[in-house]
Amino acid sequence: MIRAQNASLKHLNSFSVDARAERLLTLQNPEDLDTLFSEHLYNPHTDLILGGGSNVLFANDVPGSVILNRVAGKRVVEDSDTDVLVEANAGENWHRLVLWSLDQGLSGIENLSLIPGLAGAAPMQNIGAYGVELADLLESVQVRDLSTGESRHFKHDECQFGYRDSRFKTVDVGRFLITAIRLRLSRVFEPKLDYAGIGQELDEMGISRPVAKQVSQAVIRLRQRKLPDPEVLGNAGSFFKNPVIERATAKALEEQFFGLPVYPLNERYSKISAAWLIDHCGWKGHREGDAGVSPDHALVLVNYGNASGQDLLTLAAKIMTSVYEVFGIQLVPEPNIIGPGS
Repeated sequence: MIRAQNASLKHLNSFSVDARAERLLTLQNPEDLDTLFSEHLYNPHTDLILGGGSNVLFANDVPGSVILNRVAGKRVVEDSDTDVLVEANAGENWHRLVLWSLDQGLSGIENLSLIPGLAGAAPMQNIGAYGVELADLLESVQVRDLSTGESRHFKHDECQFGYRDSRFKTVDVGRFLITAIRLRLSRVFEPKLDYAGIGQELDEMGISRPVAKQVSQAVIRLRQRKLPDPEVLGNAGSFFKNPVIERATAKALEEQFFGLPVYPLNERYSKISAAWLIDHCGWKGHREGDAGVSPDHALVLVNYGNASGQDLLTLAAKIMTSVYEVFGIQLVPEPNIIGPGS
């Protein structure tokens, strides 16, 4: 375990917000997990478990310890002619896990290519993109209870998955340290190309009958074109969730606002584009100091250099108020906000 005092978190969050932690503990192997509990190094009132930092906004310093789980590794647990059960430790880089699975001839998570962060954070918010969610493939989650150190595992149905949501983000927030996930991947490729953009991208690539790796390449091209690289411009990808509202309300808005993208989910609810709402209100490309909205994607808040977490939160609040006044819809931030406003 690597231990540091008064540690900067600027390089540990994709917004590049300059926050600090009283202590920084980096777990490098399974034995470090045991040390964390045997030495009682975690305080639920002051400490924070941090993954890849791609879905967090620091609105304040952390008064206690920030714990980084960097225990990586992956293995095949079960194998058959049709599917494979893969286990990945929480510290495994998500995108590299996707590429590795494709190299093994496995499919299912290719639409989730280039999503930043670590495998352990993936089930917390049920990561999703281009018509696929982690919940579609996840079989179980292994955890350590942060109050007792006890190991537990949750089957898919016990994770209470929702749209960008799970029990680990709601009823059990801060209770468990995710140590590994298990995914059921397929040897038989069934492409999911219904989401807007993928089919067109494949057409531009000259591909009519794609294999899984080519779908991954199309998704990577789309994401690189639409989303700024956090290594160049601080951001956490989509800052707001796409609102899920009653179908009748969505239909009324669709009639009132020409071009509003509406995606029916079931007989009762529809999902609408938060990016369209924000763009319609004139926020795309807006900048206040070093806090701004990407000129390429209205859903992405960016740090142009020295914006604080509070600067970004202030801008987000103005956007939320504006959208509510025009559409009567309350946007919900997607990142985990640490500090005031959380």
